[in-house]
Amino acid sequence: MHASVGDQLVQHGRVVGQHDQISVILEVMGAEGNPPYRVRLENGHEAVMWPGPDCQVLHRQKEQY
Repeated sequence: MHASVGDQLVQHGRVVGQHDQISVILEVMGAEGNPPYRVRLENGHEAVMWPGPDCQVLHRQKEQY
């Protein structure tokens, strides 16, 4: 898994009725974009995460001029 600051980390719900949790990556603490990541959750809390198989990185779109 590779991520950059500003990307979104999506943790998919693991049971029926559980919604996906989306957070923004604030800091990449591993080498070369690898975990762990410091993230800000939708409710404003910050956490350090080591994403598991239920997670996906959504890369932010780079501006084109």
